[in-house]
Formats: sequence, C-alpha cells, structure tokens
Amino acid sequence: MPYCEVGRYADGDKWEDVRLFYRRYGRGATKVLLIIGLAGTHDSWGPQIKGLTGSLEPADDEPPRPDEGTGAGAAGAAEAAPSEGDDAGGDGIEVCCFDNRGVGRSSIPTNKSYYSTAIMAKDALALMDHLGWKKAHVFGHSMGAMISCKLAAIAPHRLCSLALLNVTGGGFQCFPKVDGQMLSLAFRFLRAKTPEERALVDLETHYTKEYLEETVGSCTRRMILYQEYVKGISSTGMQSNCGFEGQINACWTHNMTTKELDTIRSAGFLISVIHGRYDIIAQLCHAKRLAERLLPAARMVELHGAHLVSHERPDEVNNALMDLIKATKYAMKPEVWSAQPDNVSETGALISGRPITVTMRTDEGVIVMGFEHMRNIVKVMKPVRVSAIES
Repeated sequence: MPYCEVGRYADGDKWEDVRLFYRRYGRGATKVLLIIGLAGTHDSWGPQIKGLTGSLEPADDEPPRPDEGTGAGAAGAAEAAPSEGDDAGGDGIEVCCFDNRGVGRSSIPTNKSYYSTAIMAKDALALMDHLGWKKAHVFGHSMGAMISCKLAAIAPHRLCSLALLNVTGGGFQCFPKVDGQMLSLAFRFLRAKTPEERALVDLETHYTKEYLEETVGSCTRRMILYQEYVKGISSTGMQSNCGFEGQINACWTHNMTTKELDTIRSAGFLISVIHGRYDIIAQLCHAKRLAERLLPAARMVELHGAHLVSHERPDEVNNALMDLIKATKYAMKPEVWSAQPDNVSETGALISGRPITVTMRTDEGVIVMGFEHMRNIVKVMKPVRVSAIES
C-alpha cells in the first residue's frame, strides 16, 4: 500500500511516525493534488478522479517513471520532476489524493495540538516531495480548501493553480446561523447511534432537497444515496474521537492573514472559488468574500448545489476544474481570468470575476463545530467519516 512519512509526533514517552495513505490515478505531465475535508477520505473525490483522468483504477502499482521520486530520494527528485507544460509524462493528467492525518488509513495523532491547517499543508507538501512533483494544481474541498490556502501561502512556487471548493475562512465563520432547521439537524446528529440514523442526517446536510427528490429509475436519489451511505458507514466504521477532535481543531484555529492572502494573490497562478449556493455547512457569503480578497487572480463559480456540490454537480465542477487547468496551460493573465463576463448556464452555474450579491440561503455553518460543546456533554456517539458516494 502507498504510504508517505511526513513527520513525527510524541505519544506519551515515545515518538510515533506520521504516515499518509495516498492513491494516484492516471498518467501525464499535468499533476493534480486533491485535498479532502473534515472526516472525509481520499475516495470522496471519486467524481473528480473519474472526470479528470477518465478512470477510477489506481495507478499506484505501476512501475514509477524515471522522473518520479520515492522514498528518501524524493526531495532531490522534486527538483528534476517536470513542471506544468513539460512534455515528460505526456498530455494526460495524473491525480493524487490522500487521507489527511486523523482519518482513514493515515496516522491519527492523539493530541489535537498536532492538527492545524498549517501542519496539514506541510503534510501535503511532503507528499508532493515524496511523489517527485515540483509543481501541481492544488484543489481542496471544505477543510481541504483551508489546507490548500495554507499550502499556497507557505509554498506558492509549488502551485500551478488553486481551486477552493466550499471553503470558509475557519474559526467563527464555521458557526451556524441559529434557526429551527439547524437546531433539528444538530440534535439529530448528536443523537445518531446507528449508520441508518447518521445517514439520514448526512443526506440533509450534504445535498439539496431538490437533488434528493429527483427520480432515478423506480425510486428517488435519496433512497439510493441512503443505502450507499449506510453501506459506506457500516463498512468503514467510526472515525476516532481524537482524529475528529484534531481535525475540528484545525478548522477552528484556521485563519488567513492579510500577508498570506497577499502572497497568494500576487503569486501569479489562477484561482477558482467553487461553491454550492445552498450549502448549509460552509456559507456562500464567506467564500465570496475570500474570492473578492483574492482578486484579480480569483474567479467565483456558483453552482446549484449544497456542500457536496462536487458529487451533486460533478460535471459542472469538473468543467470548472478543467477550465482552470487549460487557462493555466495557455498562460491566461489573472486580469483576463477574473474579468470573464457573468454567465448563467443551462446547468445553473453562475460564473463571475467579481462576486455579486445574490439572494441565498445561509442557514447554517458547520453543525459539528457549532455544537462541539454539546457533543462533549452528550457523548452519545463517536463521529463517522463522510463515506464516498458515487454520483
């Protein structure tokens, strides 16, 4: 199995290595690093892996090419690896996605102080070194988008482009706007003791009601997804409390300073901020504000979807990601990228260089974070990871 050692942490009187489990898909000179969000694992990127590479078959077991570094020689190999636009590796796309520390098959440090978006960004950078990737397009979802922002600020020279899906600025931006629906969902989340109970809550927080009620064959999409969620949660089990609390700590302590945002904005690479306008976990207004602060390098893409817009609207998300890759390949200037005229497509995508004011639903922030103190009191269940669902 492919693992990458990224550091060490103290566990009592001994030191433990931190290892990341990762998967690679496709082959080509264009490198894409996918960073998943809170409680999610690498396979949550299924629709994007398929859309970018054309296959869900891992390429980890294939013999490495001479330009790919592994193990102790990876850092040196990074200097020799092809950058975006080089001929080595062909015209295809190679994708790497991984389990963040604290979830899945990666290491789970026991102390939440070993979790922050800066630490996890350095994990991602170490993985790039391990792969021998000098540069890559970095795409992150939710907490993964926060990590991607930190990575872009720490090592802007390692990015070809940056895509932030369903992102917030962390901290208080993760608190919900209290109303009846949000209180009901939070209460049900805390009370859920079975995969069936948890799956019902997850569906309502991840997708729009309209999407869930769509008819697929003889049943609704809600019924299909419910069965898949129950199966996924049952087969993968529970995320450990220390891993969950550590990742929560990373979200809560995340913050991008003005200097860091200036570094990203002036780095020269293009940025897409992609968001479901009905997201009740990461509020659209925060994503729009971030896109505004990253002008002229950033383009805002609003889609008719919720927090898992990458699953709900995979074609639109994949098109937006491919647009970013192609614009980078042809060296489009940031001012041109962000100055594209507003356009509403038949699929409901609204693309705007300068975020505009729209009527939107900002009912909730991160339910888990807003009610963390309740979870510590109730202690009714251990959290589970978001299962990977085929869209």
